[in-house]
Amino acid sequence: MKFPISISLLVLFTSFSAIAEKDIVVNSNLDPLEAINRPIFAFNDGIDRLLLRPIAVGYETVTPSFVQRGIGNIFSNTADFTTSLNSVLQGNFDKAGSSSGRFLINSTLGLLGLFDVASVMGLEGGRSDFGHTLSFWGVSSGPYLVIPLFGPRTVRSGAGTIFDSLSSVEKQIDNVQLRNSMLGLKIVDSRAELLKADDLITGDRYIFVRDAYLQRRKALESGDEVIDDFEYETDEDF
Repeated sequence: MKFPISISLLVLFTSFSAIAEKDIVVNSNLDPLEAINRPIFAFNDGIDRLLLRPIAVGYETVTPSFVQRGIGNIFSNTADFTTSLNSVLQGNFDKAGSSSGRFLINSTLGLLGLFDVASVMGLEGGRSDFGHTLSFWGVSSGPYLVIPLFGPRTVRSGAGTIFDSLSSVEKQIDNVQLRNSMLGLKIVDSRAELLKADDLITGDRYIFVRDAYLQRRKALESGDEVIDDFEYETDEDF
């Protein structure tokens, strides 16, 4: 299970430069559930402040940077598998080939993704998920949602999350203890990477995170390249 604020802050961090450059106008019709979403957001945020952020601070303090980089590479590698699968479903075979090539190279030569050999070889990555696939198929986004313990979604991206979770590399691990350990490490590592983003939130935290999330989803689902510094944000697992 991925705690929501890590997702929220990842979306926030990767979208911050775009927010700083221009105002983002969010159609109020996309958030008709704001009265329900706000208390859920506050609940999720409280869990992060009390539990996840302190753990992430400790992790960053004791874990060497090169180890953190390797761990991030591993989860970036599993995200390449998700991107490859969804690219096939979208008929984007060039992207599917690139992503599957990255996954195969980094899973073998890169020692299960610990090292990003594919990038050194000039094989560039990208990101896609099943929410993007549903958009490609013409499914409307639906309203903005904040889900307890899972964070910001739209109806479409939330449905996509379920598919991506069930088809993810992590889900295929038979050893329950190992699978849960990997998911726990993924949560903590992603949150540690985002500690520097905490102070970037200004004004109404709910609106800031909502606008950043919707802006990022719009860019991804319209086919624009989404820069993801930590590489596995769209790999949101139930």
